[in-house]
Amino acid sequence: MIYTESEVLQYIEENDVKFVKLTFSDVKGILKNISVLSGEIAAAFEQGVRITAKKLYGFSVADGRDLYLIPDAQTMTVLPWRPQHGRVIRMFCYVKYGDGTPFECDGRYFLKQAMKTALSKGWCFRFGTSSEFMLFRNDESGFPTKIPHDFAGYCDTAPDDKGENFRRDVCYTLEQMGIRPVSSRHEAGHGQHEIDFTASSALKAADTFLSFKSAVKSIAEQHGIHASFMPKPVKNDCGNGMHISVNVFRDSDFFSSNQPSDNMNCVNMAAAGMLKFIREYTIFTNSIVNSYSRFGEFSLPRYIAWSDMEQEQIMKFNTETEGEAPIVLRAPDCVCNPYFVFGLIIYAALEGIEGGLEMPEKFSPGKKDYEKLPANLLESAEIAENSEFLKKYVPEKLLEIIISGAKNEWKEYSSEYDKELYEEKKYFHNS
Repeated sequence: MIYTESEVLQYIEENDVKFVKLTFSDVKGILKNISVLSGEIAAAFEQGVRITAKKLYGFSVADGRDLYLIPDAQTMTVLPWRPQHGRVIRMFCYVKYGDGTPFECDGRYFLKQAMKTALSKGWCFRFGTSSEFMLFRNDESGFPTKIPHDFAGYCDTAPDDKGENFRRDVCYTLEQMGIRPVSSRHEAGHGQHEIDFTASSALKAADTFLSFKSAVKSIAEQHGIHASFMPKPVKNDCGNGMHISVNVFRDSDFFSSNQPSDNMNCVNMAAAGMLKFIREYTIFTNSIVNSYSRFGEFSLPRYIAWSDMEQEQIMKFNTETEGEAPIVLRAPDCVCNPYFVFGLIIYAALEGIEGGLEMPEKFSPGKKDYEKLPANLLESAEIAENSEFLKKYVPEKLLEIIISGAKNEWKEYSSEYDKELYEEKKYFHNS
């Protein structure tokens, strides 16, 4: 359900709501929030709620200016895992300066602008996600270990699959929040699971993804286990990825009904654009050192190519039907900031359509001279630094933060003697 500001205020009054969580993400895509008493939300709609920018990753570019959270009433939802008496609701927020100017590092604003750009050119996009994560046992003190929650395999059932009840609770909780998962299952890795979501508008899909991650983490804690979205938490096991499904179609309000339609040809060009610029925006889709450990292992993608089967290519593409999601990007992982990633996918697709780009030949497993994704985070940063595509669409200050942050992270990693321990400390507990 989509709410207006007046409907949110009415809901608060009629449903014993005591606290409102104003939620946003930093540049890395990590969820943050401020809780306010429900009686303050009317003022928050009008004036926003101030945050200290210098304490948030990437927000220091505000140069000392105050930043404010502006709640998006349309995103209001109850948090089912919180008490039912004295309820807690949550709204995603835009981040703005005191004069109402959008903050240049606000991912939701970045994505909204990409959607507006697409609409102005007559195109609509729909995104869906299929996200993997792993469950691990806690020790006697409740501290996460690297022992998998179970040792089941792909689509296994109970009792081997010990995550059935957990996935049920996650899906039920999301449904209470107005989010409907399509399917869930045990994946191939030990303790590994996947939950899939149907396609929706880009902004809703990004919000849904972050809501899903939050729900998984919260419910895992209730079950006494640890959930990790770290791309490669266990060295000799499968990694956790996020498949992003994309469909692009003509805006019926923009193109008249008597115009000839060749939408599949445009989808081909959009897919070609995504492939052409993928190396340049890999720093966004695979944003940490650990992200690059999954590439090329367990049949995971590394070649910049497409096929209608799941092989070593980064794109699965159905050329015969438009369907719900003819394009699937297989390389991204769940530690990305979805707002920036979805926005850049839109821009790359538009470049493909406007440039009339053609898809390369279909991936052939016997052929090994395909261009590959960057080998590590440093290479991604160096490619991004010279990318005219990123400079065209990403605000200069934001791009500087992303690149410098990646280079500093690689420098830290490179100087560590025990690199596996470094990745565990930095990512396992927080991803």
